[in-house]
Amino acid sequence: MSRELLLRITIEPGKCGGRPCIRGMRMRVSDVLELLANGATIEEILIDHPSLERDDVLAALAYAAVQMSHPVLRVA
Repeated sequence: MSRELLLRITIEPGKCGGRPCIRGMRMRVSDVLELLANGATIEEILIDHPSLERDDVLAALAYAAVQMSHPVLRVA
């Protein structure tokens, strides 16, 4: 996974409640993931959000993959 993609994800305390965003914009990673989960293609997302670039969408997916790779601890 390209580190350059992950550098597109920013977290700023005063922006979007400190949630991960795309390149400092008010487009959250979760917004992009939700669009994809609801069936939008990358091309449709880019048309609807012209400030985004293809690598921004790929960065959101890469960020989600990294977050999901953390171990899950279960309390008995």
